[in-house]
Amino acid sequence: MIHIKNAQICDGTGRPSFWGELLIKGDKIEALGPTPLGDLDAETIDAQGKTLTPGFIDAHRHCDFATLFQPQFGDLELAQGITTAVMGNCGLAPTPCAEEYRRELYDFLEPCLGRGPEDCFFPKVSQFFSALCAKEHRLNLGVLGATGAITTACKGFGSVPFTAETKKQAEAYVRDAMEAGALGLSCGIMYTPECYSTTEDFVFLARLCGEYGGYLTSHIRGEGNSLTPSVAEVLEIGCRAQVGVNISHFKVTGLQNHGKGLARAIEVIEQARAAGQDVTADAYPYSGGSTTILSLIPPTVLEKARGNPYAFLDTAAGQAYFGEEIQKEFPHWDNMVSSIGWERIVISSAPREEDREFAGLHFSEAAQRAGCSEEELFCRLVCRNRGKVGVIVMSMAQADVERVLSLPYVSVISDGLYGGGDMPHPRLYGAFPKFLREYSREKKLFPLEEAVYKMTGLPAKRLGLQDRGTLAPGNFADLLLFDPAAFTDTATWQQPKQLAQGLSRIFVNGKDPREFPGCILKRL
Repeated sequence: MIHIKNAQICDGTGRPSFWGELLIKGDKIEALGPTPLGDLDAETIDAQGKTLTPGFIDAHRHCDFATLFQPQFGDLELAQGITTAVMGNCGLAPTPCAEEYRRELYDFLEPCLGRGPEDCFFPKVSQFFSALCAKEHRLNLGVLGATGAITTACKGFGSVPFTAETKKQAEAYVRDAMEAGALGLSCGIMYTPECYSTTEDFVFLARLCGEYGGYLTSHIRGEGNSLTPSVAEVLEIGCRAQVGVNISHFKVTGLQNHGKGLARAIEVIEQARAAGQDVTADAYPYSGGSTTILSLIPPTVLEKARGNPYAFLDTAAGQAYFGEEIQKEFPHWDNMVSSIGWERIVISSAPREEDREFAGLHFSEAAQRAGCSEEELFCRLVCRNRGKVGVIVMSMAQADVERVLSLPYVSVISDGLYGGGDMPHPRLYGAFPKFLREYSREKKLFPLEEAVYKMTGLPAKRLGLQDRGTLAPGNFADLLLFDPAAFTDTATWQQPKQLAQGLSRIFVNGKDPREFPGCILKRL
């Protein structure tokens, strides 16, 4: 047993913290309270007034490959207090994977998930679960079924509609994922091939997930000019499928939408919640996002490329067509280039050595260095690297970020990407302590208890984790001990690969993470 005394206990419910003690027995919390627990035959830790909280739950992390193939996985997660991470978000996952689309799928995923072995192949989500369970882990891991991977496995990356046969395949994939223990489904409606799917397609898939008690989390179709109709679409999917809905990394992008694009979308969400619909959202505490370069290609260009953007953009005609289309606005797709400009889009990673010199430069700087236009450089990078280029988009206003995070139904995530090369988004290393430091301690937007709730109890409730996320007898002992004045992020835009600092102790299932006590979470 482990006895922690003289701690400020912040239990993850949002209620006021209190001075008290906590007892760990095995992998669970045996007792806690403001009164002394008495003399115990246990290892005693004197917290000396530090804060004791539940471990942070990152419900949106793109660690699908990292969990299996990065020996150091856990270092940067645990340093920022993450004891539970959920993968398979935004419809992006290496499973299910059909062999005929494997190369295309893995090339598409690499900027977000990082590199997986060439021979890595997971035909079903259940096989991915088996691979996860065969390894030891330092933190707890959850999995979402990814409708982007499901759609690709059924019919590739093109705009081919679902048929009766491919719908049967999709159903089998969803059921395999849910029966293996997936916590829910994720979709990435903005990304190919899901941008071609209809609302009815998503209703069909989400309804299957709902049969197993899962929920749907969505990277919506548009986060700029089309934010409100995109939010409304996901709410319609949830309503018709009768499943809970979460809006992933809720935000508004585009310079013209700063300060005014959120109001109607928030109103739509709160009307649905007032009517009894189960709707939540999450957000990361940064004003810049990160994604794959392929997400910047207009759908009209992808259509004309007939499933092979690398060959198409390698031609003079393809480059000219891209140059025309990238200047246009689209009713159901956000053109990030026209809405924020090339000078606010930063190249973060590229696998080819000759292109790594551009890491950390925005497109206008990089194009000047390369002696060409931004459009020409874009096409070169896509073709030479087969789309495996990561970008950071400085697309949000800080005031809008703060407004979203202040909503009572919004939890904190990292949206950490593992394909960022030498210049990943700093959220990979520091999202959670940054939220505490900047938004709670410095700006005083949240008391400590509310800030902790947004990283523990609130995401646990969304994920259906009834015995994690709060400190209570019988719950699993995922715990953090720290001085709130000292626990901080150090990752910056200029130097993003910096571990967070200031955690005094961390427990995963009652043990030191170096003992590999993490488990694979499953919806039963």
